[in-house]
Amino acid sequence: MRIIKFFFCAFLSFGILPLHAESLFFEDEPVQDGLNVFEVSETFADIYEKLDSVSWGGKNINIAIESLENLNKNAHIAATDERVVLVWKDAIIANYPRPEPKDWKGFGEITTALVLKLRANDSSLQNATESEMYQMVVDSLMRGIDENGRYIYSRQAEITEDGRILTSVGLEGMRDKRGNYRVSGVYKDSPADIAGIKEGDLISDINGMAVKKISDADLANTMSGFNSGTVKLRLLTPAGNKDVVLRRATIVLADADVVHRSDAENGGILEIIIHKVSDSSVAIINDALSKYTDVSGIILDLRAANGDDEKAAAKLAGLFIGKTPVLRIVETARDEVEVLPGGDAVTDVPVVVLMSNMTRGTAEAIAAAFYENQRGVLVGTPTAGNARIATRVNLDNGGALELLNKSIKTGNGRRIDGRGVFPIVCLSNIRSSSQQNAFFLNVINNDFNAQDFNKNEDIDAADIRRGCPVITNGNDEDALSAAVSVKILTDKKVYNKLIAE
Repeated sequence: MRIIKFFFCAFLSFGILPLHAESLFFEDEPVQDGLNVFEVSETFADIYEKLDSVSWGGKNINIAIESLENLNKNAHIAATDERVVLVWKDAIIANYPRPEPKDWKGFGEITTALVLKLRANDSSLQNATESEMYQMVVDSLMRGIDENGRYIYSRQAEITEDGRILTSVGLEGMRDKRGNYRVSGVYKDSPADIAGIKEGDLISDINGMAVKKISDADLANTMSGFNSGTVKLRLLTPAGNKDVVLRRATIVLADADVVHRSDAENGGILEIIIHKVSDSSVAIINDALSKYTDVSGIILDLRAANGDDEKAAAKLAGLFIGKTPVLRIVETARDEVEVLPGGDAVTDVPVVVLMSNMTRGTAEAIAAAFYENQRGVLVGTPTAGNARIATRVNLDNGGALELLNKSIKTGNGRRIDGRGVFPIVCLSNIRSSSQQNAFFLNVINNDFNAQDFNKNEDIDAADIRRGCPVITNGNDEDALSAAVSVKILTDKKVYNKLIAE
């Protein structure tokens, strides 16, 4: 900072003068260094103007501009009430008069001018495509405002720029000892699924060439790549040889999956895996609850769930808890908005909620809502403690800014962001079948010492996490989750005791 102040105070001795008073660029030179400076400036101007309507937590536009120095460790930027100065290593390479407040065009042009100077000195920025340049620059700007914020480039503009969309034929597999390719999985509703390819089928030839003669890299590029493309496969199946023609397509993954574990006596258990808390996942869950009305228990798997839509979170939790506050949104220190479902619960079936360190955003609030309403037993490891809601700011170029500037509290007002939600049953402390049996025996015999750390906010969250660490092996976690969840849901005495803790 001393270097910046020194050069800023001495800029006159270097003879650095401000550019044209009305604009930093000339109409007859719209393209500089491969960028249309006026279009780029308009995008940045739009960003600053839109951000002006969003709470920055007391931060101002100077902080955003100075954050451009995050692009390279050799860059140092000082924005004062009068000047904006860019120092590269020990030399001033840009010095501009600061625009008047709310002169968004001026701020947009200064940002573009700084980017041009940085591109001239930074090869990675120089070689970036326009979409990559926006991503890098705006991410740097956003870090000054919101460390979790991000820039979402216009998909349409990105397609126009380089025409690249990742597509797939919709299958996974691996080579066998003979070099052939055996299918290990098929994506639902993908081209491979529609063509009737099954797990276990063997692919011997692709586009007329034996698979064993195709390199691993070429094989991967054939199965998934950029843009659509036709792939001809010869399959060896239990029913005989089969020739299939597939065309790579964009694969859309569902926000939730449902697995019904049937049981003739009690209707079975419904396992609901949430990938993203959204209106789509709410619709999928609602349909499943309507279809499987006789199940004896529900496993709500939030272990990898994320979400930033508070209304969708309220709808999802409302299917189980009804018209009860699910979460509170905190945008400033004084204002809290209570969010609650609009409808009644559609099921009263016992629930186990699975959670982990990858349970984030509104999914954490959903886990907390089950806990606070004694509606489900929390099982797993502590959630991420990254409970924030995004403000989406749409830009004129088709892109958008996403600011995670709103934190989430539970429906009862407990803090989640930076702390998390803690399980009643810590899976990392149950690592074997004998430990499982001992655990449940203790519960049944009224000797279970439930570790409920959600009630006491004075306990250090880091200490709780050390006592219930992340399970490093995914197969172990899946096996433990399934075994413990089924035991809790099939033994009413165990369930009732855990719910009451």
